[in-house]
Amino acid sequence: MSRENILANIKANKPPLSPLPEVPSFLTGGHDLAGAFVKMAEGGAGKILEAESPAALDGLISRAFPDAGKIYCRVEGCFLGTINPIEITNPAALCDVDIAILPAHFGVAENGAVWLDESDLGLRISAFIAQHLVVVLKKKDIVENMHIAYQQLKTGETGYGVFIAGPSKTADIEQALVIGAQAARSFTVVLLA
Repeated sequence: MSRENILANIKANKPPLSPLPEVPSFLTGGHDLAGAFVKMAEGGAGKILEAESPAALDGLISRAFPDAGKIYCRVEGCFLGTINPIEITNPAALCDVDIAILPAHFGVAENGAVWLDESDLGLRISAFIAQHLVVVLKKKDIVENMHIAYQQLKTGETGYGVFIAGPSKTADIEQALVIGAQAARSFTVVLLA
């Protein structure tokens, strides 16, 4: 049987197309998203700070990290940055950053994760190379669960994005948990009213 005959038989005997199933709504509603986010973020070794306005960010973060020297900041309205993120083109220049202060697109109440993409990060490595990661998240930008979060992603607009939930962690065979093992030693979310 020739290739053309096989393909013709397959084409002639194709089953009819079935409609795709309806995607259910995964919203449960009726609960405090910010409260749920805080509970999950703290459960994952994250710290939560609250600010009433962007004007309060500088004082709040300065008090939380009084010994910080080199600060990489990409949050509009926060003026703590000691290096200009626009001038940094070589990731190696961030090797001794004490704090990276980054804006989050949104947070997820279900697991305390935040979504950052290249427009937030500048250099992809910025969230991972700093000693301490501070993420600024507006309370209104917290979604209920990962189903809703994936609907928020704009995958075609940026080349990279990442969900981050807490500082880096590892546990060895003896089940000893080490926090801050490979990347940021601490993870702080500033919830902006």
